Amino acid sequence: QVQLVESGGGVVPAGGSLRLSCTVSGLSFGQYAMGWLRQAPGKEREFVAAITFNEHRTYYTDSVKDRFTVSRDNAKNMVFLEMSSTRPEDTAVYYCAQFLAGYYYYTPDLEDVGSWGQGTQVIVSS
Repeated sequence: QVQLVESGGGVVPAGGSLRLSCTVSGLSFGQYAMGWLRQAPGKEREFVAAITFNEHRTYYTDSVKDRFTVSRDNAKNMVFLEMSSTRPEDTAVYYCAQFLAGYYYYTPDLEDVGSWGQGTQVIVSS
């Protein structure tokens, strides 16, 4: 049974930083690309960031490039999202995601997601 458990959400002032963490169990963590999705109020869930199984490549949606950093620790089965220079439009529920492959030659999207967690709320106050 695959489990992805997010933590680290909260309220952060605009321009501030936040670090999300995700602990994964029930799968061969080191074989899959991992990452993050988010869903803002009244909007559809969207891809945010991903990292390949071997950490050789990262992918970001345009709106978070140069502000967010995705990373992973294969020894601890954990994936992280460092959020900086946050904006009110970053307010959303953030979901940890396991992708179906370990590496992509394109920026993966929702159809490439195998499983996701329950989510953690991030609120960026203006």
